[in-house]
Amino acid sequence: MAGALTDDNQKLSVFLKSGIYRLQGSNAVFMDPVRVLNLSYSHFRVSPSSYYSRFFEPNPSGEEQSRVSQNQRKRKRKEKKPPALNEKEQAAEERHQNARPILMKAHELLLGANDLLRNLGKLRSDGDFPSHDCEPSTSTSDEHSLVELGSVWQAPLFEVSLYPHQHHSPTQGTSYIFHGWFAEVISTYCFDADSLSVQNCEKRNSPAFGSLVANETNSDMEADFLNRKYIIPKQSSFYMSDLKQIHGLIPVKQEFGFNLIVIDPPWENSSAYQKLKYPTLPNRYFLSLPIKKLAHKDGSLVALWVTNKEKLRLFVEKELFPKWGVKYLATHYWLKVKSDGSLIGELDLFHHRPYECLVIGYCDPKGEESDYFLKLKSIPDGQVFMSIPGDYSRKPPIGEMLREYVCGLEPARCLELFARELLAGWTSWGNECIRFQDCKYFYKT
Repeated sequence: MAGALTDDNQKLSVFLKSGIYRLQGSNAVFMDPVRVLNLSYSHFRVSPSSYYSRFFEPNPSGEEQSRVSQNQRKRKRKEKKPPALNEKEQAAEERHQNARPILMKAHELLLGANDLLRNLGKLRSDGDFPSHDCEPSTSTSDEHSLVELGSVWQAPLFEVSLYPHQHHSPTQGTSYIFHGWFAEVISTYCFDADSLSVQNCEKRNSPAFGSLVANETNSDMEADFLNRKYIIPKQSSFYMSDLKQIHGLIPVKQEFGFNLIVIDPPWENSSAYQKLKYPTLPNRYFLSLPIKKLAHKDGSLVALWVTNKEKLRLFVEKELFPKWGVKYLATHYWLKVKSDGSLIGELDLFHHRPYECLVIGYCDPKGEESDYFLKLKSIPDGQVFMSIPGDYSRKPPIGEMLREYVCGLEPARCLELFARELLAGWTSWGNECIRFQDCKYFYKT
């Protein structure tokens, strides 16, 4: 018994540092995205209260039972049979029934992790992070609509200014701004090698859209864009453009390609349309993504976020993966929970299930099953990661968990497509990939 308690305490200690809690005897983990994201920063921290803007509080005692009782009475009065499922709905239900035991087991293990559950209610508290507010932007207006800015005719004229944080230590490296992919460095910050200090350095400007902007230091950088401040994590880069310009991201040589690619497409769905949260694209648009050209010459692990809609799953299996040259490997699940560990919705609710899928495959530009592919076959199928959801459609940073399966390059060359935030060691592409880098989402330590 004492040994078990010690093991739980050790796992909790690891969780408080890494944001990952591995549930014993399973492929299931619980993740605090805030702690995972904070590993990318030196002088700033993601604000838990801003990340968990929709914090899912547990229902007050008795409220859920009362609501269920009322629903049961309504159902008894109506006494209507549910409509028969059509062919695609039956296929979706079959997928759900196959995943259900895995999801139930993971959730049961979470509910049994009492030490972890006691900490879930505190995740939204900023008190765990000894810090003060990030310096406000010079503008008091709402955050920019990057999607709209990138679509106007002035977009090529907009510039972003990158500069070291005021406590940045120059011994940690130099910052570079690139025009184009793997192009020649056009500017650096002045550096006094004798005194090891940054002196009289000015901001360096780069086009905000259609240009790779990189922070190759081991410290955070700050960026100004149209009178708002953004925080750029260490060893990260971003390329902000629409889908028409994504080919500017393709490396000159495939040995500079990526061996881990995570994709979160803006799939068409009624919820996003009704809530006007973000613009969506028809499925056929994603067929043009140049995954083979972005992949490393030895191959790439590809992870694609999908919904539970059967039409979409069939499109991925029958059209999208074949077009990309991706071979299916496994499916992982993101199970969404509240701050007391309960699910955010009924597991068997047909149209609003409390989980999403991550379909994982392998892309080899040469079209061969290399040794790399054979090693990737060890990826477990049916892994479950649980977390309290953040802002609408914001995915947890699971890319760092996938890194352990990547072979070859060290460190791995990682790319996120349709990104809305940045990670250390990653290149991010999208038409609003610095959305959640706005200073208002951060604290300064």
